[in-house]
Amino acid sequence: MEIWQAIVLGAVQGFCEFLPVSSSGHLILMQRWLKVSEGGLFFDVMLHVGTLIPVLIVFYKNIIELFKKPHDKLLLLILSTVPAVLTGFLLGDVVEGAFYRGDLLSAILLGTTFLLTATELFIAERISKNSIALPLGVKNAAIMGLAQGVAIVPGLSRSGTVISAGCFSKLNRSENASFAFLMSIPVIVGAALVEGYKAVKVGVEIQSVPLFFGVLTSAVTGYIAIKTMLKVIKKANYKWFSLYLIVIAIASIISKLAFGV
Repeated sequence: MEIWQAIVLGAVQGFCEFLPVSSSGHLILMQRWLKVSEGGLFFDVMLHVGTLIPVLIVFYKNIIELFKKPHDKLLLLILSTVPAVLTGFLLGDVVEGAFYRGDLLSAILLGTTFLLTATELFIAERISKNSIALPLGVKNAAIMGLAQGVAIVPGLSRSGTVISAGCFSKLNRSENASFAFLMSIPVIVGAALVEGYKAVKVGVEIQSVPLFFGVLTSAVTGYIAIKTMLKVIKKANYKWFSLYLIVIAIASIISKLAFGV
């Protein structure tokens, strides 16, 4: 992998992790288009670690509050993390095998999941603008947790699916934004530990310089994306992301059919 390719992938990860368009789906697509095969899921996870940095910077006050009594939000965060842990453990290898092959079927699957994200965002905008805002509670956290568990599938945006679930459960927009971003922390850390262990176990060849630039780029662009998304959530304006996802879904399939990439 060339350094410029790592920078491009890092920028894609940083912007797409927090914008509701699926960073993992875009990374798979860009790796196909750039014809990059090195690193695979391990490289993707390390780029996710890069996006963890701006979350810690932007939400450090919220993180500190988690450990203050009575610890209600911390318990809700733990509850919301359980589904993602279970699905990642049980289905992680299946998902990797289905979406990282680079064949026509994987392209069709990716296009389909992009369309599913577009649909849920469109519905979420309609609901969010016409519903009563509720405070964060067990019901909200459980629904958002289940959504995050489903969103291990590439093309199903983690942030988009979780935020949509918050809208569906009528969670107020401010809590929806902060809790959705907090939910990304244990998932990213857990995925990094698991994939790091796998990399050491099987001896994955790690290109440290491109990886460094990729992670650095994902951190910088991730910060920009968080600031942008916080404004978007306050207005519940997701339709442009839906339109974009429809276009990228079609491009994913056509590029494979017409050009083999």
